[in-house]
Amino acid sequence: MMAGEVSSLTIIGYVESPYKEKFAVPRQPNLATEARGKICLTQDFSRPELFTGLEKFSHIWLIFAFHLAKQNNRSMVRPPRLGGNQKVGIFASRSPFRVNNLGLSCVEFKGFENKTNGLNLLVAGLDLVDGTPIYDIKPYLPYADVITTATSGFAESAPTAELSVEFEAGLNNQLKACEQVYPGFKTLLIQVLGQDPRPAFHSDPERIYGVALVNWNVRFSVNKHSLMVCDIQPLTGSNDTL
Repeated sequence: MMAGEVSSLTIIGYVESPYKEKFAVPRQPNLATEARGKICLTQDFSRPELFTGLEKFSHIWLIFAFHLAKQNNRSMVRPPRLGGNQKVGIFASRSPFRVNNLGLSCVEFKGFENKTNGLNLLVAGLDLVDGTPIYDIKPYLPYADVITTATSGFAESAPTAELSVEFEAGLNNQLKACEQVYPGFKTLLIQVLGQDPRPAFHSDPERIYGVALVNWNVRFSVNKHSLMVCDIQPLTGSNDTL
């Protein structure tokens, strides 16, 4: 082994997220502010003294694994912000298909949750799928982490909502029930689906898509710039009834 080479990484926790699958996860953090979740720490790292002082910070960095992405052996990828039809080098992108499958995400820190089985960190603005392994947590430092003169090659600003999100009239009762379990669920749907989670090559207005969010399977269709949520049903195995 060469000097300085890391042989292994230790998982310190796992993400509990409203995103139950890769589909529809925002491509960057804080694009869906209603995406709230937890970092459930493993037993070895669930000691409060490890996090003394973190309560003074509003945001934290998460170093994690793209555990559902295959290891990438390609040198170039097609970023969604370039329409999926232009290539850039893998190290000039934030693609999850990386040599070591490591990711970096800055999320809002909402405090601690003490449970009988350990300590959890409450976070918001997640862009991580449920079950994501966490390798490290660091406080966000505005004076060091905000570079006002920085430029970016093909993503100069945050993406705007591409679709207007509407709900069929018959879903009012379902949405109210969802809000009882996950306050802000309707807003979460608007934030997530408005970014158009479909692959770039999908444009069939007759197609019905489904996405697993929180405890529900949300079905929708897209016609030009309008997205219609047409059904909300409990996920298989969920105890939530509508």
